[in-house]
Amino acid sequence: MPANQDGRSYARVRLVVGDITRLEVDAIVNAANETLLGGGGVDGAIHRAAGPELLAECRNLGGCPPGEAKLTAGYHLAAAHVIHTVGPIWRGGTVGEPRILANCYRSCLEIAREQRFRNLAFPAIATGIYGYPRDQAARIAVAAVRSHFERYEVPETVIFVCFDEATLDCYRAALGP
Repeated sequence: MPANQDGRSYARVRLVVGDITRLEVDAIVNAANETLLGGGGVDGAIHRAAGPELLAECRNLGGCPPGEAKLTAGYHLAAAHVIHTVGPIWRGGTVGEPRILANCYRSCLEIAREQRFRNLAFPAIATGIYGYPRDQAARIAVAAVRSHFERYEVPETVIFVCFDEATLDCYRAALGP
């Protein structure tokens, strides 16, 4: 596997800082809100890049509860598909936020496995306007992906797409040396 931006190589995991809407992968994950009808941050960027067809398809999905995931086409995105998941709103970590966030990753990985997607790109779910601490979220994300990789060969590669260098550092720390 090629080295990451920072020169490190992790089996089946890549780290990048960039725009998730431009990745040519089987699926990208949308950190959505419960309506799935677009919003701010990554969600808004994905909806804008995918075009109005994504919104039309999402209107027929009936929303999505936190911790679950739903699949749509990618439309005008470089990615063929979008897996929408709803992360928890951070309330101090005492009302199930870690469990819900882990379920987001597990739900997305399960869809990717069922669909036989070779590669999947995640944003840092719930770390934007939902306020989840980046370091804690990165540890949960990495643990969920590693657990999935222990049992399944698909997807072959997971890409964590970070908004900035500070978020990238959290994922580097979570992955270890």
